[in-house]
Amino acid sequence: MPPTAQIRMTGSVANMGAPYASLEELKAYMGQSIQDSDAYDAVLSQALDSASREIEAHCNRQFNKDIVVTAREYDAGTATWADVDDFWTTTGLVIESGSGFSIPWDTADYRLRPLNGVVDGKSGWPYSKVCATSAGRYRLDRYGLRVTAKWGWDSVPPPVKQACLIMAAETFAIKDAPFGVAGMDQFGVVRVRDNRMARTKLGPYIRNAVMVG
Repeated sequence: MPPTAQIRMTGSVANMGAPYASLEELKAYMGQSIQDSDAYDAVLSQALDSASREIEAHCNRQFNKDIVVTAREYDAGTATWADVDDFWTTTGLVIESGSGFSIPWDTADYRLRPLNGVVDGKSGWPYSKVCATSAGRYRLDRYGLRVTAKWGWDSVPPPVKQACLIMAAETFAIKDAPFGVAGMDQFGVVRVRDNRMARTKLGPYIRNAVMVG
């Protein structure tokens, strides 16, 4: 298994904490008895948030879409590549290396993976690795890499949305437990590993953890 990259974040992150399904989608998923009432909207919203954060913890990535570029710093995996967090577009992309990240890379200096945003024959995946090209001018060193990008996924993958609905509905079902939904820990009582259907849907999206430096 390749070494895990380290990340040092700078700047703020926008639009990164929204749930992976809407309140309306959850109410439709749960049926008419819930759909026609707003009595449980607050609890349902909490369940969506809890399920979404649990999905992030399980997959070691988040699936929302940041529309603002921010800079993050990474340690190199080798002299020729670095794992980075998912980013969904090359618009606004800046890659820098060297002491003080003073060396900007041209597009000829690197390639992004996965190629064409395709993994296992399925399109729509974000970029998650920066590779120095053999014809490029630079290699990665002890200073690592600074990447400025729009982080996240262009859209939430349907299996992730479905897993969120499954887990949020299950979370809502235990609303009468002691302390209620609001009393859950930060990732929620309902775990992905305990729900076979959600676990199966999320399986292809699990990545190695990116350690916070």
